[in-house]
Amino acid sequence: MRRFDNGALAVTMPLMPNLYPLVKPILMSMDAERAHGLTIGALKAGLGGLAKASGTDDPVLRTHFLGHDLPNPIGVAAGFDKNADVPGAVLKLGFGFTEVGTITPRPQLGNPKPRLFRLAEDDGVINRMGFNNAGSEAVAARLTRSKPGIAGMVGVNIGANKDSEDFAADYVTGLQRFDGLANYFVINISSPNTPGLRDLQGQAALAALLDRLLETRAGLARSSRTPLLVKIAPDLSAEDHEAICAEAVAHKIDGLIVSNTTLSRPDSLKGVNKAEAGGLSGRPLMALSTEMLARTYALTQGAMPLVGVGGIMSGRDAYAKICAGASVVQLYSGLVYEGPALLGRIKNELTVCLAEDGFKSVAAAVGSRAN
Repeated sequence: MRRFDNGALAVTMPLMPNLYPLVKPILMSMDAERAHGLTIGALKAGLGGLAKASGTDDPVLRTHFLGHDLPNPIGVAAGFDKNADVPGAVLKLGFGFTEVGTITPRPQLGNPKPRLFRLAEDDGVINRMGFNNAGSEAVAARLTRSKPGIAGMVGVNIGANKDSEDFAADYVTGLQRFDGLANYFVINISSPNTPGLRDLQGQAALAALLDRLLETRAGLARSSRTPLLVKIAPDLSAEDHEAICAEAVAHKIDGLIVSNTTLSRPDSLKGVNKAEAGGLSGRPLMALSTEMLARTYALTQGAMPLVGVGGIMSGRDAYAKICAGASVVQLYSGLVYEGPALLGRIKNELTVCLAEDGFKSVAAAVGSRAN
């Protein structure tokens, strides 16, 4: 391992043998949702330990986020662990934090199958899952049982039931039910797979929702100051984007997650499933979500931390998000194609990127290329 002039290591840690290539052909031969279920099952069985990078993270990756000190700024996005089956196992892989959900008040089957599609030629994924989850009671009970054994930061992503007559009330229920169980809350109002949900991103609707949620949070016994973040879509008009950022700043929420999946379809897509309905994620989302991230950073002017998500397939992708304004980043689709060894590679490459530009911490690089 060589060092750069600022003392940072060119490689953060040695990696364990990557076993994912051995099982990838089997997983790729299956329906995408079934393969994901097997992945969650393997983590529950403790097999994730085989993929954990050895050693500790390079100190340059240490990150302070929402009141927590993290070993690195790389997290797992909502959608991977919908029902909080494996938050502890995910953290043991070496992630800095993880986010469970999206979770609705009542159990929800989601949309008809098939509803998850790989675009292997594009390193992309299309999903129209529809907030399939076990419901807040079951997930909260699971988190209550597992929390004592989890060392690390776990966020809870909250959504609304598809047939709800009052979406805002569902978010209130979510905050109340997960009181004391979340290190941070995420209000998911940007999924494209629940009809009418994205309407909550309109300025008047968002202002009313935030008023209601902040009032609810203030009355919680254990979570009166638990950070509250909002996850936004990458398909917003410039006017709506500006309005959302203005409301976020005015209400002093604790952060924005940029971004959810996109309904757009780049002309460059080659995958046979490119015409499937649903939200597109993975590499094809990288440019769009990073551009929106940089605009969000400029519009909020450092008033709150931002989470960069969408298309991260390498350490340089993660670094691009950080330079665009993200304090931390999240990934999911990249794991489909690269497996858990992707995490070690991202951390190593991110350390190199920071050293090349002379940054001694992740925080020093945040927003350095946002304009």
